[in-house]
Amino acid sequence: MKEIDEILLEVKEKLKASLPLEELIQLRNAYLLKKGKLQLLMGKMKDLSIEERKSFGKEINDAKAALEALFEEKIKEKEAQKLNEMLENEKVDITLPGVSHFSGYQNPFFKVQREIEEIFIGMGYEVANGPEVDKDHYVFELLNIPKNHPARDMQDTLYIDEETLLRSHTSAVQAHVMQNSNGKPIKIICPGKTYRRDDDDMTHSHQFAQVEGLVIDKNINLGNLKSTLELFAQKMFSKDAKVRFRSSFFPFTEPSVEVDVSCFNCHGRGCPICKGSGWIEILGAGMVNPNVLRMNGYDPDVYSGFAFGIGIERVAMLRYGINDIRKFYQNDIRFLSDFNKKVED
Repeated sequence: MKEIDEILLEVKEKLKASLPLEELIQLRNAYLLKKGKLQLLMGKMKDLSIEERKSFGKEINDAKAALEALFEEKIKEKEAQKLNEMLENEKVDITLPGVSHFSGYQNPFFKVQREIEEIFIGMGYEVANGPEVDKDHYVFELLNIPKNHPARDMQDTLYIDEETLLRSHTSAVQAHVMQNSNGKPIKIICPGKTYRRDDDDMTHSHQFAQVEGLVIDKNINLGNLKSTLELFAQKMFSKDAKVRFRSSFFPFTEPSVEVDVSCFNCHGRGCPICKGSGWIEILGAGMVNPNVLRMNGYDPDVYSGFAFGIGIERVAMLRYGINDIRKFYQNDIRFLSDFNKKVED
């Protein structure tokens, strides 16, 4: 019993000193592990009587519990002290200026969208926005595409239910604006995302963006459309750009045209970008169909108009030599960094 008391006193004396955490753990092991000082006393039990063993075993266990409590308290104190020291050393003064910073890069998609918007705003257009999830009535019917019309097969539409869909063109915004215009003149562009059922590859995406334009007023003609698009091409691509019209079909317009711009790289001489033709197809356009005017509250005998649709990604790919439409949406910092460096150069 005397040896047990001596061990307890010995440990208490040693714990009065401010020992480092590592030494505390070593000290605990020296007394409490299997071959520790306290545990070695258990070997003397073989020399005791049965009654003495009971009493001695209880004293050993009580001493062990007391030592474990002492060491646990001291170790927790040291761990808390060490944590506080670490937190104090790692404390950040948020009033100090940053030692370094990382600048983001401009996505060519948004750069081109803003440029297109600025060009048309400079021509007196207003920017109109509308819902990306819209009703069939606005996406198709008010644009001269009734149910069961063959032109609906051109759209590969993503329906939510029979009357609700992800818009397949931003012409739906034009329908909203016409319905709310009370038959007054309109001069708008409608930038935004559109959706169609398509397999994603280098030149196709189920999500893409358009800037569609609409002008309705008295005495609007095809010459107004051509001069508008030629001015856009000159500001967007090169100052000597020309446009040409090729006959096409869109239910929303009549007559309808595909619009080519003279190659900004070779200026019409022929190169790989224009595939040797000297021209690049960039958009579709035409005069607003009289049926569309009539359905949306305009008298086609008094008012006329033109409309056009520009693919933002297509313009960006042509202008900057980007060969994969998916790069616009992948947020790859390497692509964005390389693009901005090329633009700066």
